[in-house]
Amino acid sequence: MFLYVLLACVGIVQCFPTGLVSGSCGSLMPVHGANAQTSNSPFTVNVTAGNTTFKEGDEITVSLSAQSGDNFKGFMLQANLVGSVDPIGTFNVTDSEAQVISCSSVANGAVSHKTSTVKTSMQAKWTAPTSGQLGNIEFRATFVRSKEIFWVGVKSSTVVYNGTGTTATVAPTVPSNLDCGKTKVCFSQPNNCDPTTSTSCYFMAVQTSSNQSEMTIEMFGQSDGYVAIGFSDDQRMGNDDIYICIKNSVGVLEVQHAYSTGRQTPNILELGNVTNIKTELMNGNINCSFTSRNAISTASRATSTSQYFLMIASGPSNQGNIQFHTTRYVSSTKADLLNPSQVTTNNEQFPAIVKAHGALMLIAWMTTGSIGMMIARYLKGVAKGQGLGGKDFWFLAHVSLMVLSVIATAIAFILVFSYAQDWAGGAHPVLGCLVMILSLIQPIVAAFRCEPQDERRFIFNWAHSFIALAIKALAVAAIFTGLELFEAYKTDGWMLKVMGGFITWEALTYILQDLNFRAKKKDSDIFSCGSAKPEIVLLLVFLLGNLAFLIALLVGIGTT
Repeated sequence: MFLYVLLACVGIVQCFPTGLVSGSCGSLMPVHGANAQTSNSPFTVNVTAGNTTFKEGDEITVSLSAQSGDNFKGFMLQANLVGSVDPIGTFNVTDSEAQVISCSSVANGAVSHKTSTVKTSMQAKWTAPTSGQLGNIEFRATFVRSKEIFWVGVKSSTVVYNGTGTTATVAPTVPSNLDCGKTKVCFSQPNNCDPTTSTSCYFMAVQTSSNQSEMTIEMFGQSDGYVAIGFSDDQRMGNDDIYICIKNSVGVLEVQHAYSTGRQTPNILELGNVTNIKTELMNGNINCSFTSRNAISTASRATSTSQYFLMIASGPSNQGNIQFHTTRYVSSTKADLLNPSQVTTNNEQFPAIVKAHGALMLIAWMTTGSIGMMIARYLKGVAKGQGLGGKDFWFLAHVSLMVLSVIATAIAFILVFSYAQDWAGGAHPVLGCLVMILSLIQPIVAAFRCEPQDERRFIFNWAHSFIALAIKALAVAAIFTGLELFEAYKTDGWMLKVMGGFITWEALTYILQDLNFRAKKKDSDIFSCGSAKPEIVLLLVFLLGNLAFLIALLVGIGTT
């Protein structure tokens, strides 16, 4: 009797070699007692070239194919409206290894294998309904290599409906915050906003089963490209599990699963075990809901697998590919997905340590560095022969200001690297490192300079001037690229405009100082201010304007 029961159990969990798998309709998930693969599928679903659109009664040939050297034993194919999992239309087959089956009460609504022999390709013909509500469709398939190895929900490209009938929509209900903290975890910006009453609300909600095997996810936000939500171990982007609701190449919303690696474009994964997808684009707002049975993957270093920081981001899309986000919100604390709650937003887009880095670099190379360089170039003749310890006042001021600039740069450099603990990529860190290196080289070169009367002094003068010019140019470029990172969360770009205004102000001051310098060689001045020397007046006016620009940018960084 024991042996009989054991054999019966084995029979239950075995694959279905005859392909009678109607029980998997919709989800396309085999009942194998194993999880679907999350790697890129080695199999594809394609429609015949030219079948990019359809109308009532049209016939489309669908092909299932394996990559060279690969094969599959079982499969299931069905058609559905984009955003739905319910079968639509009917199939017929001529391949001896395939058969049509009923699916969700639709006769011939799906195709499956007939035997478990090895296959490398298969074709079926799909016929569109002649009546009823139609819309854009996609073909989805499951490929089974073995009982434990299979890929679920491999999609074809979208086939666009261009008939004359009524277009169907599978729209989710606009999410509400009424059940937040009761049955689901919610995160929104502004805090506690409700999408049913506010179209400017960015909202996500997660309702998780007790064993965390299934999550019902809702997302809502204003965007012309995509809205994405993420689960993270920290408040920085990188090693995050992401779901994206995005306009594809034909403007239809679809759900994507992705993994974030930092500031680079996320890696798009197979959608995996995601069902009950509903999407709607309404008045510039993207609204999506779905059920996911995928495990959350964050390369977690945390002790709890149910606690994550939550993220919402949105931005433009290009042919179904996400572009750099224009809005991003991160929860101020971790959310326990098994404990319904209302999570609040961390209103600061950048942590204080990153803001301190930016502020120090602005002070170093907009103010102290700029004034130190200007003093060395144009004020050597002021109070000549007067100073301390045998050094003129201009020299002491120049050295003091440049030392402050180097110290501020070094502190800013240490702060940002202690925060990032990695190479962020892009132009900004490269420029910053070059500024830091040259800033350290410059005082070393100055320490070993020869005497002013030495015949080789010109070598130091040229080297010192060249390095100073290089530092200045690189620092300005680093500031612009750094401000671009801050401006990624703003729409008007005013900080970059202020920095452009400062560069213009500094260039104008240099021009006036240079004209005055040339005039002094001819025992003249470009203007008269009584007993005050023109170069001092120009320096003071520059300082006042400098501080105005600096304060504006510091305020901008502080409020980002």
